[in-house]
Amino acid sequence: MPYRSKVAAVYLLGFFVDLINMFIANVAYPAISHGLGASVGELAWVSNSYILGLTLVIPLSAWLAQRLGARRVLLLSLSLFLLATLGAGSAQSVGQLIGWRVIQGLGGGLLIPVGQTLAYQLYRPQERAGLTAAIMLVGLLAPALSPALGGLIVDHLSWRWVFFANLPLAGLALALTSIWLRRDRPLSPRSQLDFIGLFSGCGALLLILLGLTNLAESDKLLSGTLLLICGLLLLAGYVRHSLRHPQPLLNLRLIQAPLLRKAMMIYQCIPGMFIGVSLVAMLWLQNQLGMRAALVGSLMIPWSIASLLAITFTGKGFNRFGPRPLLIVGCLLQGLGMLLLTRVDSTEHYPLLLLAFGMMGFGGSLCSSTAQSSAFLEVDNTHLPQASALWNINRQLSFCLGVAIMSLLLNKLLAIQPAAYAYASCFYLAAASTLIPAALCLRLNNRAIVRQLNAQKEEK
Repeated sequence: MPYRSKVAAVYLLGFFVDLINMFIANVAYPAISHGLGASVGELAWVSNSYILGLTLVIPLSAWLAQRLGARRVLLLSLSLFLLATLGAGSAQSVGQLIGWRVIQGLGGGLLIPVGQTLAYQLYRPQERAGLTAAIMLVGLLAPALSPALGGLIVDHLSWRWVFFANLPLAGLALALTSIWLRRDRPLSPRSQLDFIGLFSGCGALLLILLGLTNLAESDKLLSGTLLLICGLLLLAGYVRHSLRHPQPLLNLRLIQAPLLRKAMMIYQCIPGMFIGVSLVAMLWLQNQLGMRAALVGSLMIPWSIASLLAITFTGKGFNRFGPRPLLIVGCLLQGLGMLLLTRVDSTEHYPLLLLAFGMMGFGGSLCSSTAQSSAFLEVDNTHLPQASALWNINRQLSFCLGVAIMSLLLNKLLAIQPAAYAYASCFYLAAASTLIPAALCLRLNNRAIVRQLNAQKEEK
């Protein structure tokens, strides 16, 4: 096997493990809640803590790869992931589980950007289409297979085995990294690490998420408000510091590019909101309607099939139609899928659930793939690494905020409404939120973007 194929295989396996770990736990939340006595807000942190760890470590990945070498960083990340996975499966309290999930995220957050950089460096630009297709395939297989597999594990074993199931694949990735990847010589970092930016940015994110989570608890309104205010103030300080620093941790000025800025906002409102709705739906279907975990997990199969169709359509139609019509249609389809969830009140409505998740899969993926295709059109090649870092951090934040906002909303509604009305209200409000990015898309200069794409195609 050629060396570059070995590197790509290691990266794709690590990417698959990371995605499975992100999606397989969702279907186990009701079982975790019963087993560890976790509230809805604490369950949100079981998800958010993993994504938080992923997000916090992404800005450090390039610096660590220069200082330690890419191979060592991959070995370190996989070892850390294995240790934390074992700890998460053995956790005796929800606090321990959340702590181990953060460490899992730190390991996975190092694995993805470093592995992706290694793989792409070995393929010439005209050869990357095949690698990209493989990455997209893995990105669809993991969400499709992991919830159904997780449901079977929860039904027949225990929620703990949802985490233990990651150990063989992560161990294989660690072994292949050790055997296949060549030793590389560490380089001196080109710039000093921006410690002020690192700690202020991470601190702001942590405080904001803690504030949103505490606001979901009726007895923590004051602490939640104070944490949220402190987080926003620290975020303002981080932005001011980054704009003044000659070599900031993240180049926030790149967000001035209209397409990148709008694409990032769309990601917050569409894929991020779906992750939050998915958590609420899992609780509704299992706790209130008594649906088995395996059956609930199988709903991600039509979602993934529809996502594949949407991504294929985007690849063929983006240059022809431009981003605006694709984004508007995607927003509306996701909203309609969420509205269908309000019509489900028994297990007999399983076909309607399949349709709802299929519509959310097609609409959400039409938005996310179109947003990703248009995000970097106005970014110069010299700024692509920083723009890519901003994009990936925004993507992870969208998942965190989606879960935090939807769990906050559900807890508030459960306090004032019967359960059936509270869950339905969550779905109605989530569906209404898709109108926000649809309205933003109306301001895109679609004709100019299509002309630019056609001009670039003719130049090639």
